[in-house]
Amino acid sequence: MAKKQSETPEAPKHIAVVTDASLAFFEKYINNPSPTGFEWKGQELWLEYLKPYIDDHYVDNYGTAVGIINKDAPYKVVIEAHADEISWFVNYITSDGLIYVIRNGGSDHQIAPSKRVDIHTDNGIVKAVFGWPAIHTRSAGEKEEAPTLKNIFLDCGCTSKEEVEKLGIHVGCVITYEDEFMILNNRYYVGRALDNRAGGFMIAEVARLLKENKVTLPFGLYIVNAVQEEIGLRGAEMIAHHIKPNVAIVTDVTHDTQTPMINKITQGDLACGRGPVVSYAPAVQNNLNKLLIESANKAGIPFQRQASSRSTGTDTDAFAYSNDGVPSALISLPLRYMHTTVEMIHKEDVDNVIRLIYETLLNIKAGQDFRYIK
Repeated sequence: MAKKQSETPEAPKHIAVVTDASLAFFEKYINNPSPTGFEWKGQELWLEYLKPYIDDHYVDNYGTAVGIINKDAPYKVVIEAHADEISWFVNYITSDGLIYVIRNGGSDHQIAPSKRVDIHTDNGIVKAVFGWPAIHTRSAGEKEEAPTLKNIFLDCGCTSKEEVEKLGIHVGCVITYEDEFMILNNRYYVGRALDNRAGGFMIAEVARLLKENKVTLPFGLYIVNAVQEEIGLRGAEMIAHHIKPNVAIVTDVTHDTQTPMINKITQGDLACGRGPVVSYAPAVQNNLNKLLIESANKAGIPFQRQASSRSTGTDTDAFAYSNDGVPSALISLPLRYMHTTVEMIHKEDVDNVIRLIYETLLNIKAGQDFRYIK
């Protein structure tokens, strides 16, 4: 009796992209703090890695960095990510040397207690911790007080405001968590600020592939690592008006919805390891989106789909609505535990986002008109 052939075709073999050398850069890049408004050290690292693969570069007044290939080409394509990470600001120093904070971006107050932090001062890093009352001292049987912006505080080992100030700490100093990069079960990259320095890494890897494969693009390519996304897409707004692109492909992270306490009915069914996520939203230009999907299918790249009801909440929106309207699309990287210090992304998804951007660029023609009605 003949064996029945499987009705489900085998998944294409995974193609690795990230090399040992590029992974070493990724780890260094993730471990470097780049809080919103203070991104320049990370941008220097990124440009240092990118420069062998580009023809020119530009940095604007607020720190958005751009690598450029084919600078003189009239048709301009952007691939973009954002460089900044959520953080805190020193907001109030008590007379007995404790420090209260406010958010810089969407920092999560609930994960703060017992975390170690770096306070960035003109004199260098000052170490501190988010203190929290011991379980023994919290009233048994009563409803426990949850962490809020009103009750979380930093302790840097000082006993007076004057002692804190002598360390160089003042209102407005920015604060980041000290957690660093690791690889979990040889499957996941883990760290703080994978949202969205993973994106900056991936677009830099696209530039590397183009160079190593000796690809000559028929248009100008602008590899953009924008600042200040976490407080309202501000860096993308500024650079979009400077570049005036014809097309923009943005990459950011989105939620893996497979872990507890996430409602798939409202958040969608997305998973790390299943491939890049293609978005549907008013800001996403449908003809460009179709080109992404065609490129994925042609190259055998797995992908997932996501819908956004009004805005994507990413720099896609800033590019789409700039310069009389720029055809824009979003490729998202599934991520677990967003805006924590243990953000997780799947190694294969990283490879596949890089491949999808790369393959899409190969399918864009100079002067391509993405309008629905011509």
